[in-house]
Amino acid sequence: MSTIVYKKTKALNDTQFHYCPGCTHGIIHKLIGESLVELGVLGEAIGVASVGCSALCYKYFNCDVQQAAHGRAPAVATGIKRVRPENVVFTLQGDGDLASIGAAEIVHAAHRGEKITTIFVNNAIYGMTGGQMAPTTLIGQKATTAPEGRTEEHSGKPLKIAEMLATIDGAKYVERVSVHNPAAVRKAKKAIKRAFQCQLEGKGFAIVEVLSTCPTNWGMTPVNALGWVESDMIPYYPLGNLRDFEEAK
Repeated sequence: MSTIVYKKTKALNDTQFHYCPGCTHGIIHKLIGESLVELGVLGEAIGVASVGCSALCYKYFNCDVQQAAHGRAPAVATGIKRVRPENVVFTLQGDGDLASIGAAEIVHAAHRGEKITTIFVNNAIYGMTGGQMAPTTLIGQKATTAPEGRTEEHSGKPLKIAEMLATIDGAKYVERVSVHNPAAVRKAKKAIKRAFQCQLEGKGFAIVEVLSTCPTNWGMTPVNALGWVESDMIPYYPLGNLRDFEEAK
């Protein structure tokens, strides 16, 4: 007699992910889905997809998902939440989408204290379009548009989105997590679930920045990419909670 020890969350369907081998986008999808189910709000959830590697997420979630133009997911989510305040609205965005073309949208959604939840996937590079330098690309990190590696003199320092948004009063929950090992995945799940709880309690804007891998555009094996998150990304993008809605009055 067999015993089921693990079962995929019902928030995800059986469509095969399109992500590259070793990409941790799929783990992040799983954590979002599990959080919605455990909070009992899957039936009320509406996602907003960005443009980038996460653009096809509407194929995977068993809830309504609206596609937004590049960088405009927070604006679309704002409209949905204001028209349908009873729904749980979230955006799933990458660093090229949120931190570059969508920087104004995310700042002002936070500034207005929109009651939405943003899951921000930071893999320090433009993934879908072929590995160009992103606002989050690390100093010295090579990209197709920075073949010698990013320099502070030319491009400035990488943008720390979580720290920036944590200075905004309307942002009630801000945390940075990673999914590079099992312990980190468990902490990421806790943060994502709490970000949704912030919305359910009507506190205001919530964002979880998730450090993720891009083995293809980093030119690494999946295992080495996980190690690079720990050795190179986390020292510059430290993990932890920057603002919690129980303390943000």
